[in-house]
Amino acid sequence: MEATVATHPPAAAAGARRKPFYRTLWGQVLIGVALAIVVGYISPATGVAMQPLGNAFIRLITMVITLVIFSTIVTGIAGMESMKKVGRVGGKALIYFEVMTTIALVVGLVVGLLTVPGGGFNADPAALDAGAVANYAGAAKAQTVTDFLLQIIPTTVIDAFARGNILSVVLVSLLFGFALSALGPRGRPLVEVLDGLTHMIFGVINIVMRFAPIGAFGAMAFTVGRYGLSSLGPLAQLIVTFWVTSLLFVLIALGAVAALAGFSIIRFLKYIREEIVLVLSLSSSDPALPSLMTKLERLGCSKGVVGLVTPTGYMFNPEGSCIYMMLAAVFVAQATNTPLTAMDYVTLLAVGALTHKGAAGVQGAAFIALVGTLMVIPTIPVAGMALILGIDRFMSMCRATMNMLCNGVAAVVVARWEKEIDRDTLRANLASLT
Repeated sequence: MEATVATHPPAAAAGARRKPFYRTLWGQVLIGVALAIVVGYISPATGVAMQPLGNAFIRLITMVITLVIFSTIVTGIAGMESMKKVGRVGGKALIYFEVMTTIALVVGLVVGLLTVPGGGFNADPAALDAGAVANYAGAAKAQTVTDFLLQIIPTTVIDAFARGNILSVVLVSLLFGFALSALGPRGRPLVEVLDGLTHMIFGVINIVMRFAPIGAFGAMAFTVGRYGLSSLGPLAQLIVTFWVTSLLFVLIALGAVAALAGFSIIRFLKYIREEIVLVLSLSSSDPALPSLMTKLERLGCSKGVVGLVTPTGYMFNPEGSCIYMMLAAVFVAQATNTPLTAMDYVTLLAVGALTHKGAAGVQGAAFIALVGTLMVIPTIPVAGMALILGIDRFMSMCRATMNMLCNGVAAVVVARWEKEIDRDTLRANLASLT
């Protein structure tokens, strides 16, 4: 299998000779997914047994993500002309994150109210399995905003990489980048060493990505074998509503943002199609982070912008998770016939704006954030989350994909604000690279 993520041919050559579908990474992943659906459907037990293949691939990628972030941010900051630019980029990114996540929260809430996905369920909260969400509720209680902020600071530098906490790694990277930049010419040899390390890491990723179709096969076979396509039936309206809403959000909201920045969202989606297929099949955005950062740099975004915006966006800009949280919260209220006041909806939005950040970095972050949000409004039975626990895997496929591509767009937008790439060059690069 031939990977095409970390290294790419020149644009002219790529445009002159297209690879056959079955030789492209995204094509091989799609083939793996199709085979997985067949295996999981025909033999559920066999499908479930394939789970280690997906888990192993995800772990192979995540083991080098922190090194990618560290080397990219440090060399990017060291290469910036001033520390003012670092602060400016970070400030613009945070403003963008807050605006877009707020829009996503409002969209999820409004869509839930208009489509009424939970209507007709008439679920009795007392009859639901509250124990199924007990672990998530415990995590939601334990993870406060203060805890979240304190956990960003690692016990040691090594601890940041050992725990795999992306924000901790970003913090360490920023400090090292600032220090290296302050050294001036004396720091150039170290910058060159880190640049060489970056190339070596992406060489490792290029090797690992050859196994992406196998990992996608394992993850999808487990999903279909464990939950079964028949489990989608009773909650089909909620699943379809979420997927359609997410698609429209990308085409309309992100499409408008992209148009203002001077590029086509359709072209961009085509450009990162390999990452989209990979995240959809694995239900995790982590494996796509290294290759996404590489492709953003190829478009013309600097290492500094990509290194700062993309990793922090995974924590502060999960627009797919925001839509999911509000839509699922409204669904639970409707399914359990729980009436909500206008103030309850305002509270949902306000709390959701905090909890989607507070649960960042925790396993099952979106589900935990949703449980934490519902716990603030006593009238909504948290046990109602048991209704959607079984289909969360199918929802997470869409959530993870949305989060990944939204952060890709964010990096390009910030790069345009920083005038790192002009409109015509960006369009030309997208046209030639797709």
